[in-house]
Amino acid sequence: LHGPATGVKEDLQRYFRLETPLAPLYEEWSRADARLAKIANAIPGVRILRQDPLECMMSFICSSNNNIPRIAKMISSFRETYGTFMMEIPTRRDGEDGGIAMRIFSFPTLASLANATEDELRGLGYGYRAKFIIETRNLLVECGGNDFLLNLRTRQDSAAVQAELTKFSGIGRKVADCIALFSLDQDDAIPVDVHVQHIASRDYDPTVLGEAKSITPTIYKRVGDLFRERFDSYPGWAHSLLFVAELPSFRGILPADVVREMDEWREHEQRKKQEKKEESKKAKAK
Repeated sequence: LHGPATGVKEDLQRYFRLETPLAPLYEEWSRADARLAKIANAIPGVRILRQDPLECMMSFICSSNNNIPRIAKMISSFRETYGTFMMEIPTRRDGEDGGIAMRIFSFPTLASLANATEDELRGLGYGYRAKFIIETRNLLVECGGNDFLLNLRTRQDSAAVQAELTKFSGIGRKVADCIALFSLDQDDAIPVDVHVQHIASRDYDPTVLGEAKSITPTIYKRVGDLFRERFDSYPGWAHSLLFVAELPSFRGILPADVVREMDEWREHEQRKKQEKKEESKKAKAK
């Protein structure tokens, strides 16, 4: 928004990763998964961005046990408090100019975060995440700052990148893989949560969770491997397309049979949970 106009096209191409054509990938993934083929026809154009690593890292720390509106509010206050003011954008109300102008701030740099304190962040509403941000900032500076993160982009082993990132406060396996996939070019990183585990159990291996009540490290890796084994090229991108399809906002454009499968699976899982609860109650009553 501010700065030289030269190089903007190249910057945007890098950010949107336009050097990677989607059409051949969609075709390859569709050959590997008939269900994905139906989704691909309904949701074209899902691609992974190349985000700034520091911004991605701090934003995902804020996302822990949080909802999207609150995450957006926290990141906005982070920018306004520690970033640099860039410009105001006029807003429109009911088709007419007017209203409060939107103030745009850059994302903070490590240098601009140098004097941030845990108490200050808690005062901004970050809660326990304030400690994670300060400790991550300190360790990142010790490791070499942005150069350390950019060096991770050159690594060819997403598991090794995950291991490096989980050394930082507030970053577990899933958040590490999100950072790796969305900012560090680790295209076979598979962020696994309960939603992704449901996709893997429903579509690829119903035994993947077994009798476990949560996603253990072994199950986490196995779920990721199910995607990596099925999709040879850019499995993290294919995983993201399947994840997007599960979001309620895309439900209306998906084929009816895909939606029906989702609903039937959800009902099946709910019945299983209810049956287990009833069995547990009976066992305690004996």
